[in-house]
Amino acid sequence: MSGFLSPSQGLVPTDEEDRASLISVRSVDPSPDTLSKLIRRLRALTLTLLPVEVDPESINEPTSRVITPQVIAAYRAAAGDFVEALPYCLLRARAEFMWDANHNPADYGENLGRAVACEVLARRIVHLAEPDRIATIMSTRYQHRQIDGDESEMASALESAIDQHCTIFLSSSEAQDVVNALWGGELVQKNNGKTDIEYVSYADTRENSFWGHLDVSRLSVPRYQNMFRIFVWFFFLGVYSQAVREPLDKLDPNHTTLDEWEFILYFMALAFVIEDMYKFFTLLKFVTWRAFSFWNAVTFITDSLLFAAFILRVIGIQGSPEQQVSYRLSSFQDEYASSFDRELITVFDGYKYIGTMQICVARMLKESGIFFALLSVLAIGFTQGLYALDAADGSTDSPMVTVNVLIQALLQAPDYQRFDKSPAGMWLYYLWSAVTAIVLLNVLISLFSSAYSDVIDDAEAQYLAFFAQKTVGMIRAPDSYVYPAPFNLVEVFFVAPFELIPGLKLNEKHYAKLNRYVMGTIFIVPLTFIALFESRFSRNKPNAWLSNWFRGDDEGAGDSPANRNPTVNDPKCEGLEISKVPFEELVKVFPNTQMSSEAIIINELDSLKKQIETLTKALQKQN
Repeated sequence: MSGFLSPSQGLVPTDEEDRASLISVRSVDPSPDTLSKLIRRLRALTLTLLPVEVDPESINEPTSRVITPQVIAAYRAAAGDFVEALPYCLLRARAEFMWDANHNPADYGENLGRAVACEVLARRIVHLAEPDRIATIMSTRYQHRQIDGDESEMASALESAIDQHCTIFLSSSEAQDVVNALWGGELVQKNNGKTDIEYVSYADTRENSFWGHLDVSRLSVPRYQNMFRIFVWFFFLGVYSQAVREPLDKLDPNHTTLDEWEFILYFMALAFVIEDMYKFFTLLKFVTWRAFSFWNAVTFITDSLLFAAFILRVIGIQGSPEQQVSYRLSSFQDEYASSFDRELITVFDGYKYIGTMQICVARMLKESGIFFALLSVLAIGFTQGLYALDAADGSTDSPMVTVNVLIQALLQAPDYQRFDKSPAGMWLYYLWSAVTAIVLLNVLISLFSSAYSDVIDDAEAQYLAFFAQKTVGMIRAPDSYVYPAPFNLVEVFFVAPFELIPGLKLNEKHYAKLNRYVMGTIFIVPLTFIALFESRFSRNKPNAWLSNWFRGDDEGAGDSPANRNPTVNDPKCEGLEISKVPFEELVKVFPNTQMSSEAIIINELDSLKKQIETLTKALQKQN
């Protein structure tokens, strides 16, 4: 074991390590206590590696003087027979270091560097794994012992990286290979019960034919879910646009009954609400609250407004003529406020430009929390002051009038005439306008600019991490039979009773058969297109190896002896050569870009030291 620290060791696993690693992933199921011990050992190693603050950018450099091949080999050796769980444990150690950094501001820099080091090590160690085991390393779910003694939720290395927004880890080619395989359905979920999920190759479970791919389970593939969702949302947007125009199109001013467009609108809205509620429930039950994002909150608000519009519309229909007009107006106002156009952003976020802009918007709104915190404190003080000045003459207006005046000033439309009779009120209003227009708004602009530059400067990694979150989020909650909205209402009212109601409950085999018949009937058209695409046009099918064999997986990665020293077999160029200078001689002048300049200097000094020692011993023998 002492040889693992040499530069040539640790980069490629040995046969013994391969066998141990294979046994560990196939038969060994480490308990939460075992993994917690490994996590603590990794934390101890990282504390020893980085006892002082180090620039995170220097840690993530390809030729970092911190994360060297020897360090990577040492971490691999530290895991013993649990190398397959090492990336998960490193990401858990990263989460703990980030918690330390956020709760101990004095040591924020030190702990941030340690967290980045754990993430970089996890990425490098996955890079060293065998290609056929990367999917297993990424998807195997583990638990650890939390600080309060409870067992954590089941999570894999990929899910843990997504929850922590690990852009370094998720932007690696290995992570993206797994994400793209999940997105295209090459890897599919296999539910083993108790939220234990593993990913298996879909090609190993079906024959490559049209009938082999005509499978209702393909509706759960993220790529096809996204396509179906885009089509449904375009249709829903058309229905929504027509429904909100009904007050203008109807000659009857009361419009007391639901028309056909409103029926379709509320029917589809009910399907979306049920789908979103199911997602919220499953994420809380099987995953963690960290899986929720800013757009989940937008979806919740939109669903709430549309649900309120429906309730007001029904109340208006059942009420008196006066109530009908009032509730009808409020209902359509809520429909306008719901504005489903904003959710189209989340439908098209699979495209890089829209996805990047969505990340920028979410980050800006998150950063604006500082602005609104300062604004709320100042607004309370100025509201109290102006309301007190208004009450000085013995009569007051509604407090909302004062709040409205302050908001108008914040939005660059101040109403100075309201305080022209009160010099103190006028000066106080001047001060509010100056503070908000000069100080707070500039703070908000600076925060937005900082958030935008942070995302754009690292746009590639940010988008890849976002795409991984989008892909895994579609399949993360266990669901064997996916009914996309609005067809989920068929599942709720006609299929689910055969699973939940005791008198109607079917066994697992018959319930699966019922779902296959129902889904096969409803989705026969999209399933036919999917089967045709996968069996005839998709390059992911098994016989694609032939085109890859001729073309190659990577046109620029060929590095064979024939490419290094090519020979000329051209009758027009007899006697001429390309390889007059051998490839080995050409590369001798190249710098070593795999090592940092400090490491190269240290190696040269070590080599010089050994030469001096050899020369000294030779001189001593002569004397």
